Formats: sequence, C-alpha cells, structure tokens
Amino acid sequence: MQPATLLAAASLLALAPALAEAQTRPRVDVTARAAERPAREIGFAAQPHASGVLILPVTSEPDLDRVTALDAATRDALVRGLTAAEFDYASGNLSFRGLGTYDQIIVQGVASDAHAADLHRLGVSLGRTLLDQPAPVSIVHSLSADQAAEIATGIGIGGYSFDRYKTPRAPRPQAGPIVLVGADGSAAFAGRGQGLVEAMRLTRDLGNEPANVIYPETFVERTQAAFRGVRGVDIEVLDEAEMARLGMGSLLSVGQGSERPSRMMVITYRGPSAPDRPVVLAGKGITFDTGGISLKPGAGMGAMKMDMSGAASVVGTALALARSSAPVHVVAIAALAENMPSGSATRPADIVRAMNGKTIEVISTDAEGRMVLADALSWAEANLDPAVIVDIATLTGAVGTALGDDYAGLFTRQDALADQLLAASEATGEGLWRLPLHPSYAADLRSPVADLKHTGGTGAGAGVGAHFIGEFVNPDTPWAHLDIAGVDSPDGMSAGYGVRLLERFVLDWQPVAVD
Repeated sequence: MQPATLLAAASLLALAPALAEAQTRPRVDVTARAAERPAREIGFAAQPHASGVLILPVTSEPDLDRVTALDAATRDALVRGLTAAEFDYASGNLSFRGLGTYDQIIVQGVASDAHAADLHRLGVSLGRTLLDQPAPVSIVHSLSADQAAEIATGIGIGGYSFDRYKTPRAPRPQAGPIVLVGADGSAAFAGRGQGLVEAMRLTRDLGNEPANVIYPETFVERTQAAFRGVRGVDIEVLDEAEMARLGMGSLLSVGQGSERPSRMMVITYRGPSAPDRPVVLAGKGITFDTGGISLKPGAGMGAMKMDMSGAASVVGTALALARSSAPVHVVAIAALAENMPSGSATRPADIVRAMNGKTIEVISTDAEGRMVLADALSWAEANLDPAVIVDIATLTGAVGTALGDDYAGLFTRQDALADQLLAASEATGEGLWRLPLHPSYAADLRSPVADLKHTGGTGAGAGVGAHFIGEFVNPDTPWAHLDIAGVDSPDGMSAGYGVRLLERFVLDWQPVAVD
C-alpha cells in the first residue's frame, strides 16, 4: 500500500466514529416547546359588544347615523373629529380613544364601488391591526351579506401569525371574539370563507416552517392531517421506489443528494356533480434548495426553505375547495424533493430520463424546480386525462427582476386560458402579468447529447424555464405556468400566494379549445 493510500485510509478510520455518530444521533424536536397563538373566533351578530373595540366601515357621513351603538354625544364627537381631519370616506382610516363605552373606535372609509378584492384587502388590514388586540371587537356595517363575508374572510387571513417557536413571556390570553353586525354573512363565510382561511393557514405554515421540520415526508404528513375527515378527497403518495418503477428519473435526480427521500403526493377532490375531466394543479415542492452541486451563495440561502411554495399553494387550493364542498373536480400534485450537495448528488452535465421518455442534460443543478415538475406533469398526462393543467413554482429569479413583487409571471399557449387566469387575478387581487413563450426558446434548450438541456440562453430566464416545462405537456392539453418567485414571500414570510387565485380559477373554469 502506497503512503498516500495509507494516509487516506487512516483519515477515513479517524472519521469513522464521527460518521457513525452523524448517522445515529437523535434529531432535536424543535416543536416540543412550541407556543401557538389561540385561534380567534369570527362570527356575525345582531348586536355589537358593549365595550372593547368598535370598527365602523362607512362610505359617507350619513352611515354614522345608522349606528345604533353610538349615543348622540359620541356620534357628534366622531363627526367633529372626521371633519377636522378632512376624512376621506373612500379609503381613510381614523382611530378615536376614550369615546363612549369603547376603548377604541376606528372609522374605516370604504369606496362605494368597492369590489370583492378591495373588501378582502380591507379585511386583511383589519386582521393585522387586531392581531395583538385582546379585547372583543364589533364591526358595525351597512354592507351586503356577501360583502360582509368577504371582510370576515380577509380578517381571518390577516389575523395569521407564525410564532410557534417563540417562547412567550407570559401566557397569551384568549382574545375576545370578532363579530360583524349588519347583514348576516354567516352562510357565505361558513361555506367558503372559513375554508379559505384554513387553507391559507396551512399553505403559509408549510412555507414558514424550517427545513428541519418540513421536508418531503413531513410535508405529506402535515397535509394528510389537514385533510383528515374531509369528504370527497383521496390522497395518493408515490415513494422513491414507485417513482423509479415509473421511470421518473427527472424528479428523482433532484433529491438524490439528500438523506431525505423524495415524494410525489396526489390529492384528488371531486365535488357533487363535478365533471369527469379534472383541473390539474401541480406545484414545485423543493423543501430546501441549496442549489445542489451548483451551490448557491450563502447569503439569503435560508429563504430557500420556501422553495416549496408552489406545492403548498396547490395543496391549500384543494383544501379550500374541498372544505367548501365546491362542485369541481380538481387534482393537486405536490412534487417534493430536497436539493442538497453530497457524493450522491446529481452533477452538471449528467443526463437523466423523465417519465415521458425524454432525456435531459443537466446544466445547473440549481435549476431543479423544472425537473420535478417535468415528471409531475408527465404523470398527470399519463394518468388523469386533464381538462387543463396549471403549474405554479418559485422557478426563477428572472421573473422577479422583470415584475418585482407586484405580479407573478403567467405563461401559456392559449389566449382563452390566459383570459381566465387574468380574470381570477382581477377578482382576487393576486397580481398576474402575461409574459411570452417565444419559439426561439427551443433553440436555447437544444442539447448536443440529449433530447434537451434543462436551461440555456442568457436572456429570458423565466421564459426559457416555462418553455422547458411545456415540453412535458401534450400540445393538445391547455396548460399554463405561473412563476411566483417574486411574490411568494415579499416580506420574508409566506404570503400564501396562489391559493385564492387558483381557487377562484377552478370555481370559474370553462373548457377552452386548443388550436
């Protein structure tokens, strides 16, 4: 044995105890001391609370005259304050303290022509304002039942917090209930609103959890728990052995450097009188993305725990639809892997074969989201006879460069499908902007050694990524790709982007012709 070989062998022997310890040491349970903020009750009532916080959504000064909870002196004081502040009844907000029996009175201006998205945003704003307000809250309004339900839904979504790993200095008191007084929106809120609130909570929890808590296996477990007892739902989970049997080499190549095994989860919900052919929603689910061998810079890498936001969004969408017993047929696919560097990781220039038989030359292992979606969409085409496929992914930094955090990028081959997604965007306020799928992108993906490269070119990174994904969808299938890398976490926390947009899209879906 040569001296260099002896030295290497000695080094390995020295490392052996540490390696054995790394393989056997127990994992720390960070959830053991988790502190959950108690959920707050939101409901509808005929009368406001006698004290606490009073919120008055008004479109004009005469609206104040209809608030029977105010005595004449309190009403006069409000009017004087609003007049002195030159209050804008279309969008203003003014707070008063020490008037009447209430700790605080908030007058909230509402435009007379406010749309559902406007009311939802108002509710979200109120929910955030009330997050640390323990007193009971009364919202006295003159809106319709559906409008009141929209505000209630927004309050539930805006009242979200993720503080389960913060040790509270003192026990948190149960916050008083929030009641809306006026037209009774309880039926609409219970039927659809509460499902959206629950779905958004699940989606954002999945995104905000650290990667040592949420990885492919636990993503599946958390989702299964959320759907437990929900009618009309079937969940299928493909493990690595099953995916290998099906030839899903593209998805498997992404996770092979991690000790966390990859998964593909398929959630099917079929509501009453739903059509035979499903709307398929597929989400990129990279539970942590180091970039693999093409390692990312260290700065900001922690945000890559949210590289599974697309998968979280489609799971949340399915939950919202199922909770409301919507008359739709939807299949949500979560393509789940952890992208890590190791001796078993995929390398640049490796060639893998996807489920549909196409071979792929890997250029950068940091362009992994399109690889998991390639097999997810191939599986959907082979097994589901989809009416339409929409995939959603934090795919490229390029889309954020183009659109900032105001819009997600929309790519599709069908104008009629684009119109439906843009209509859902307008209705929900979740911004979409259509970007091109130019024929020249095909040349950027031409490989000398495989059927195609998985990235290429120097310019339109978001469009090239979308074109690659489209290679795994039958040209006769309506298909759209949503790149949400700029909008999924604008403030460093999961925004739950896509749940409300896709829920609205599925509810309103109409078949489109493919030229």
